[in-house]
Amino acid sequence: MSTKDFIEKDYYKVLGVPKDATEAEIKKAYRKLARENHPDANKGNAKAEERFKEISEANDILGDPKKRKEYDDARALFGNGGFRPGPGGAGGSFNFDLGDLFGGGAQGGGQGAGGFGGGLGDVFGGLFNRGGAGGPGTRTHPRRGQDIESEVTLSFTEAIEGATVPLRMSSQSPCKACSGTGDKNGTPRVCPTCVGTGQVARGSGGGFSLTDPCPDCKGRGLIAEHACEVCKGSGRAKSSRTMQVRIPAGVSDGQRIRLRGKGAPGERGGPAGDLYVVVHVDTHPVFGRKDDNLTVTVPVTFTEAALGGEVRVPTLGGPPVTLKLPPGTPNGRTMRARGKGAVRKDGTRGDLLVTVEVSVPQDLTGKARDALEAYREATAGEDPRADLFQAAKGA
Repeated sequence: MSTKDFIEKDYYKVLGVPKDATEAEIKKAYRKLARENHPDANKGNAKAEERFKEISEANDILGDPKKRKEYDDARALFGNGGFRPGPGGAGGSFNFDLGDLFGGGAQGGGQGAGGFGGGLGDVFGGLFNRGGAGGPGTRTHPRRGQDIESEVTLSFTEAIEGATVPLRMSSQSPCKACSGTGDKNGTPRVCPTCVGTGQVARGSGGGFSLTDPCPDCKGRGLIAEHACEVCKGSGRAKSSRTMQVRIPAGVSDGQRIRLRGKGAPGERGGPAGDLYVVVHVDTHPVFGRKDDNLTVTVPVTFTEAALGGEVRVPTLGGPPVTLKLPPGTPNGRTMRARGKGAVRKDGTRGDLLVTVEVSVPQDLTGKARDALEAYREATAGEDPRADLFQAAKGA
């Protein structure tokens, strides 16, 4: 708020009280208007939010006897943005830039226009110099709600296909007992330290400054003179709620999902925070995962691997597929069933990687044993380890 705005604003009119109103009348008017226009009672109503800021600003000035006197004196001198000289002057009023006066007086160190050499600091006292980070204004600003983090455990299939799960969350929301004001009477005052901004400046050298949360109001911009017994003056109370959250298809174990605007509610019309959900995925007895691909190990018989053949392979949540084994398929070979894997971000699917595992029979019948004995005799001259020993010697 500029100095010119300060002088031109009629705070008595804002609160709807006469200029000779008592402190009790001002307080009563502020309470009534604050309750009617509080952002928590008028969610999404920008007009009510602006009205609440004006009411708080007016109460911060008129509710303090010292500030009220400084305001009345300033209005008497510069009520219309112009200076009215005494009887010995020109009899009329002439306009000049108020910024010249508040900026430190006339150049050259002499008496400024109208004879105020030192600016108007003496007239206004500490009204404009309260050390706040946000300048001289007394407006309280909307405050964003806190972010919330939660965890959810999904089955393997839910992670691949997506799922809607209930999440019970605890967060800080506006206290119902005091309507989020922090004051049991519903009439907090603007913090004099940060003048409603919730932040204070901290010098860092070199002409720069940083901002920190105001230590007096804890970043709220408001101070409760009569602290609410439920929230202890914070304006926030712990609440629990259950929300149905949609987990997208294709999430992986340990992934952190951000849901905008699903966190704790904001204050004074501020936006809600975000919800972060950390996903844990259970293992599957058959399928595994590698990036966007699913994996499965399929046992095959010795004859299927040696002679070739067709093998049925299960898929996750769908009908089985048939893969053709070429003759002489070695143990551990991986084949690919396209489009049977996990869902990608673009909606397409990865592949199913099928690894062949030759199954060795534990018990042989007489006929099967005779057949294998005959096979061993037929291949007696072959040594599959010959190259292994030859390579070992070369190394």
